[in-house]
Amino acid sequence: MTVTDQVTAIAMGSGDMAVLATPAMMALMENAAMLAVAPELPEGCTTVGGHIESSHLRPTAVGQRVTAIAEVTRIEGKKIEFAVSAYAGDTLIGEGTHLRFVVDRDRFMSRLG
Repeated sequence: MTVTDQVTAIAMGSGDMAVLATPAMMALMENAAMLAVAPELPEGCTTVGGHIESSHLRPTAVGQRVTAIAEVTRIEGKKIEFAVSAYAGDTLIGEGTHLRFVVDRDRFMSRLG
């Protein structure tokens, strides 16, 4: 993604500077994890986030391009663990771990009442 005013710490309420917000970086890493396994899931299934832990190492200015990478590190039944990272160019700006669960879309949504 390209850092825009909409994903700055000011806009997202996570800080008071016009730099990439930590929640936006973490969402990008979660999305990378979701997309990494999506083609391998059974019909009607998706994954949902269960836990994410991340450092945010460097600021990223509006206009810079950020890329997230997710690598599966462990699969245990419906639990999938990932190593996640985010880069601005070649510079590591964040890294951590992420846990997702495989769920049936319809069943999951039916639990909302």
